[in-house]
Amino acid sequence: MKKILGLVVSLTAISAVCAGVLAYVNSMTAEPIKATKAADEQKAVMAVMPDGVASVDEVSAGVFAGKDASGKVVGYAAKGKDPNGYGGDIELMVGFMADKATVVRYRTLVATETPGLGMKLNTPEFSGQFSGKAGASLSVKQDGGDIEAITSATITSRAVCRAIKDANRKL
Repeated sequence: MKKILGLVVSLTAISAVCAGVLAYVNSMTAEPIKATKAADEQKAVMAVMPDGVASVDEVSAGVFAGKDASGKVVGYAAKGKDPNGYGGDIELMVGFMADKATVVRYRTLVATETPGLGMKLNTPEFSGQFSGKAGASLSVKQDGGDIEAITSATITSRAVCRAIKDANRKL
């Protein structure tokens, strides 16, 4: 009995030390991770804006207005998300023209799709199809739309369309 009690106490002490180390490491890395994510988001906002954007203002949570040098709004960017990608959440930063409907381009913020298949959502051949299309009415050809799905990754392709629609609804 004493042997078992000694093992329980030892294991508890080791677990407590490990938990403390993990908590310390988490507290030390939380802010740098948050800052990196914010910087990546800002880069994505600028990358999806129409040409001619000189400055960007956040107009609401996750929605940005891009202005030219004279202060005129020339486009918008909004975060869109769909939880039903093949590998889970797909989160995109989507750029729209000033009409708040026409897609300029998108950049992937979060995606854990299958390498070599679903991750082709980042290729120009796939992502380029969205440019100039109405964000609210996107769908893949299999569903009657005009977006050619990624071969063997229709679930991912549909999720990208839904994420863009989600971004469009936020404008």
